[in-house]
Amino acid sequence: MTKVAVVFHSGYGHTKRVADYVAKGASAELIEIDSEGNVSEAGWDSLSAADAIIFGSPTYMGNVSWQFKKFAEASSKIWFTRGWHNKIFGGFVNSASFNGDKAVALISLQTLASQHGGIWVSLGLLPSNSKAAQRTDINNLGGSVGLLVQSPSDASVDEIPQGDLDTALAYGERVADIAGRLT
Repeated sequence: MTKVAVVFHSGYGHTKRVADYVAKGASAELIEIDSEGNVSEAGWDSLSAADAIIFGSPTYMGNVSWQFKKFAEASSKIWFTRGWHNKIFGGFVNSASFNGDKAVALISLQTLASQHGGIWVSLGLLPSNSKAAQRTDINNLGGSVGLLVQSPSDASVDEIPQGDLDTALAYGERVADIAGRLT
């Protein structure tokens, strides 16, 4: 059985909801980075045992949250031993704006995976970009490197557009499927 872990930080709960959908699609374990940027020892153990790791973060000021950055820097201990070398990786980011410089934050997740010697899984979905497109459509934000999600700043966690949540589920399934093929 392929083991997938979703490690994420969520500032206001929106990114956690997305992580829940990604994890459901991947049948993955959720590992939350706390408000101080820490992961439990059990969380680190789960990440080491996983065949695939999916990173998730809100996009703040054009990059991942400082809590996620602290986690990323703490992973350097694993980098020194090549502990995540050849693992499968994916990632998702969330912001209040349609763009919000999410691509920059997503590339930082991809770069972290690459520094660890990982194999990155793209979103693998065509964009929903016709005039008839709706926010309920799959990949309505047109991502390709990974999952992009938009949560309006005045929306509750229950108001994340359904198309983004459906895309999150599909992305989790894709990462797990590819990890299963390669492990």
